[in-house]
Amino acid sequence: MSVLIIETNQLTKKFKKRYAVEAVNLQIKQGEIYGFLGPNGAGKTTTIRMLLGLAKPTYGSIRIFGKDMKKEKLSVLKKVGSLVEYPSYYGHLTAYENLEAIRILLDAPKSRIEEVLRIVRLSKEAKRPVKGFSLGMKQRLGIAAALLGNPELLILDEPTNGLDPSGILEIRELIKSMPKEHGMTILVSSHLLSEIDQMATQVGIISKGKMIFQNSIETLRQRSQSKILLKVNETEQAWRLLLSKGIQAEVENNRLFLPFSSDEQVSAVIDELVYNHISVFRVQEEKKSLEEIFLELTGGEASL
Repeated sequence: MSVLIIETNQLTKKFKKRYAVEAVNLQIKQGEIYGFLGPNGAGKTTTIRMLLGLAKPTYGSIRIFGKDMKKEKLSVLKKVGSLVEYPSYYGHLTAYENLEAIRILLDAPKSRIEEVLRIVRLSKEAKRPVKGFSLGMKQRLGIAAALLGNPELLILDEPTNGLDPSGILEIRELIKSMPKEHGMTILVSSHLLSEIDQMATQVGIISKGKMIFQNSIETLRQRSQSKILLKVNETEQAWRLLLSKGIQAEVENNRLFLPFSSDEQVSAVIDELVYNHISVFRVQEEKKSLEEIFLELTGGEASL
């Protein structure tokens, strides 16, 4: 049985009369890359701030590493690294010097700076002032800072925000490598489904403060399984014929949809229709994209 690293119960944050987060039950297992997905303003950052003790829940509970955050906050946070929104730096200092300032606060060994710079592939840039870094390099330095304390849990809020395609690829590959190479569990938030799809093992979707989906990324993909559309001359007659043969076809806008897509099954249906003097004008595959499923789940909110 997998160990739960993060578990929330009815986690709620209310501002006056508005719920920013309402009754969220997160379950994140050890070694997972958990994609926390939702449109901008859905409640992702507020949830993350509560997980990190930066915001107090209105009610509900948080357990990290099996410990109650209310009672054991400091001991929990010693094992957590985070990057929330944009990282801040001393621009006139080098990458190494910025990390040294954080290392002293964390009381981490000095050798750890070179280790984290190597992990985020900034070793060659260690002596450069950070003000000359690209946005992608600054994000990688932010992740290096989050790794300084050798955390067991890494929480990243929109780590690819504002990056160009090459910067996004760099951060994505870095995140994907961490559970296997460094034994970490990762929670990564994003409003980009395409990003979560390419790196997460589990996904939780939040919309208007409420969790509306939580399962494996594979389960989400299964919702996009294809159907076969048939255009025939006698839709009603064809539908009744297929029902009599035990095939649960669907009719929509005078179109016939088959509940499967294997070539052999489709071929057998066409043979049956033609044998019964029903003309088949068109056969095509229709498949919902993950983006369409995301829009359905979130009620059509943008940010894909």
